[in-house]
Amino acid sequence: MMTIKERLTQIREKIEKAAQKAGRAPEEIKLLGASKTQPPEKIREAFEAGLSLFGENYVQEAKKKKEALKDLPITWHLIGYLQRNKAKDAVKIFHMIETIDRKVIASELAKRVQKLGKTLPVLIEVNVGGEETKAGVLPEDLPFLIEHVLSLKELKLSGLMTIPPYREDPEEVRPFFARLRELRDAMQEKFPEADLKELSMGMSHDFHIAIEEGATIVRVGTALFGPRPKKA
Repeated sequence: MMTIKERLTQIREKIEKAAQKAGRAPEEIKLLGASKTQPPEKIREAFEAGLSLFGENYVQEAKKKKEALKDLPITWHLIGYLQRNKAKDAVKIFHMIETIDRKVIASELAKRVQKLGKTLPVLIEVNVGGEETKAGVLPEDLPFLIEHVLSLKELKLSGLMTIPPYREDPEEVRPFFARLRELRDAMQEKFPEADLKELSMGMSHDFHIAIEEGATIVRVGTALFGPRPKKA
């Protein structure tokens, strides 16, 4: 069994190789530890191995972990679906929300952030595969959501995120990553006042392909922590 530190080293090497292949600097890519259902001890182990960015899928689970790890300067991202009634807690826990996919959520977050007197970085989640079972705004509706988010001064729109359809062969996912990059470029041109520098895409089995297609944040869980425990 490899340690988390050994896995982290392997992942960073893979990131560097993919970045070099694409003619990019490895420093451009942020590695996010997708820590859903992982106990605080494993997150602490990963932090001590040199990782400080972690992503959680559920607000309540993240709340408990943040409290358990409050001695560590961890940066927390929400990478799961956000229910409107969880927005109040979410703005207190997370440094970035990656999964804005509808106007009502953006407005609710802005309202909650305003009460805290701060600005919250966010990403818009795009359903590039058009899957009915997946969250995310459809590509054709993206301009309207961007326009709305940009109108909310409490939110800082920093880019786009996607969870593409799963394919056994990572190469088959490449078109979806390329599509998100193309959408980002088109939206940056349409909304020059925005700074859409972040592309959060790619997970354990396909993050190297995502990097080749422009990812700036890769969300890696199993490859870092090993198989997920059945219970949180």
